[in-house]
Amino acid sequence: MGQPEESEVALPLETRNKMTFTRLPATEPVEIRFQDLQYRANLGFRKGTKEILHNVHGRFLPSQLIAIMGPSGAGKSTLLDVLSGYRITGVRGAVTVNGRERDLDEFRRVSCYITQDDRLQPLLTVNENMKVAADLKLTARYTEKEKFAIIDEILKMLGLYEAKPTRAAQLSGGQKKRLSIALELVNNPLVMFLDEPTTGLDSASCLLCIQLMRVLAEQGRTIVCTIHQPSASLFQNFDHVYILAEGQCLYQGSANNLVPYLESVNLPCPMYHNPADYVIELACGEYGRDKIETLVQGTLNGRSIRWFKDADQLPPTNHVEVSHKSPRLPGRIRCYTSLQDTTQLNQLSVIIKRGFIKVKRDSTLTYMRIYANIITGLMLGMLYYNSGVDGSTVLDNYNLLFSVIIHHAMSTMMLTILTFPMEMSILIKEHFNRWYSLKSYFIMVNIVDIPVAAICCILFSIIVYFLSGQPQDMDRFWVFLAVSLLVVFIAQSIGYVVGAIFNSVVNGTFAGPILIVPMMMFSGFGVNFRDIPGYLRWGTYVSYLRYSLEGYVGAIYGMNRTTLPCEGFYCHYRYPEKFLYDIAMQGNVYNDCIIILVVMLVFVKFAAYLLLRWKIRSLR
Repeated sequence: MGQPEESEVALPLETRNKMTFTRLPATEPVEIRFQDLQYRANLGFRKGTKEILHNVHGRFLPSQLIAIMGPSGAGKSTLLDVLSGYRITGVRGAVTVNGRERDLDEFRRVSCYITQDDRLQPLLTVNENMKVAADLKLTARYTEKEKFAIIDEILKMLGLYEAKPTRAAQLSGGQKKRLSIALELVNNPLVMFLDEPTTGLDSASCLLCIQLMRVLAEQGRTIVCTIHQPSASLFQNFDHVYILAEGQCLYQGSANNLVPYLESVNLPCPMYHNPADYVIELACGEYGRDKIETLVQGTLNGRSIRWFKDADQLPPTNHVEVSHKSPRLPGRIRCYTSLQDTTQLNQLSVIIKRGFIKVKRDSTLTYMRIYANIITGLMLGMLYYNSGVDGSTVLDNYNLLFSVIIHHAMSTMMLTILTFPMEMSILIKEHFNRWYSLKSYFIMVNIVDIPVAAICCILFSIIVYFLSGQPQDMDRFWVFLAVSLLVVFIAQSIGYVVGAIFNSVVNGTFAGPILIVPMMMFSGFGVNFRDIPGYLRWGTYVSYLRYSLEGYVGAIYGMNRTTLPCEGFYCHYRYPEKFLYDIAMQGNVYNDCIIILVVMLVFVKFAAYLLLRWKIRSLR
């Protein structure tokens, strides 16, 4: 159960007036203008492009709460992505900040982007989430006491103070939305972009969310959000409205001036009709598509500022100073060496600590994973009980070794493929909002999963090795365990590769096993190396399962193992050399196999990092 929604009601004026960030430094507000903004989306291989935004213009004044409205497919989220800098490929036109051409890196340092879905760490409490954000977004000049003071001030303002010990997964929809806002308020951004902040909320929660953003705007921030179809009471809370249809601007100006504007273009709003509903109906083409063109002409596709509040006091939109110098935003002048506000060492320390908290609390990825490996190990050990002792069960033992490899490879890879997409969505949001660098994240991921993966592998290996009666020789066991660990970590890295390439879990779960099948074909199991055609033999050199199986076989039947005991009258593989010859493997190459597996592990991890970086860049 989440915390009670005692604060999810409309805020009285006197309460709103008390909502200020007294400890955070004041900064000059930001004005955003855009001219001839065009965006073309790539439809895929040989499918060409589609124009989403059609040379729109606009002007978002400082210290205002701004709503980008329009029907589905109008280009609201695309415009928000372009203005925030989240989307840069396929964009043409000019975006200026305080009268100068926007420097994207500088702009990202003073802005934040809050996605439509609440991408929170579900296993962390509200206070823990906020502490992580503070440690990553506030520089070293802030003491721990100052950080906690800032956190408490933000949580009190957003009505989340009582929910500090509650895990994010147990919060209500409204609380999750407010926590998403709170996390980005830690470093006091000048500009906030919110994509559909009222999605999934009831009317009272919607009103509270909008009123909170209005309070933030009144404190000097420029807040831009997309909203689909607000109620009349919600609509009146916006200072500025920008309405889109089919990628063109139908209106921009104050909410109060929308009705006079509609009258000026001979499309008066019916009496007792919500103007927001009516203009969306016009934008959908319910009254004819010619009305859309009339509205576009009426606002000159966003060039007109006639319907702005106090429009007569504003300079004309076309008088914009476009300078190619980086805009220096007041209050933020520093010598930056990276986009992040803290050092990479600090980033690593904070997110590794967060990662271990998640591991400790995750019942599926940690405890169920450990139990599953213990149970599977017991089942395999009992099924192949003492198969490694007798010469008559050599082939059974060979089957066991291959089964162990497949268990390590499949279970680890599929677990990573199934869980990585959720991590990916959080990574995209936090990385774009400059919480940490991609290098820090990738190092953290590989460090945090080592203990659980290693514990699972070690427990499984011990159970299977000794129940199945493998040689009681610690040198052989250490080789067996080393190969097992390498298989696990390589499979995990392949899971990251698949997760980075494919957007959906469905595609990943389909592609994962397909990648394993060729590895199995060239592993030497079923078809030995002598019988593989010459034109396919190259596959044996790239299959990590081949080196894993050969390492296992070398550990069990190599190392000059003596004649095996035989309970029956005749054991075909009483002599290990005979078995090694028949399967075309050598018993003295286990060290080489381990070295090759280490090289493969490094290569796959490097490939996973490059693909992850490519994926994040391609989304923009």
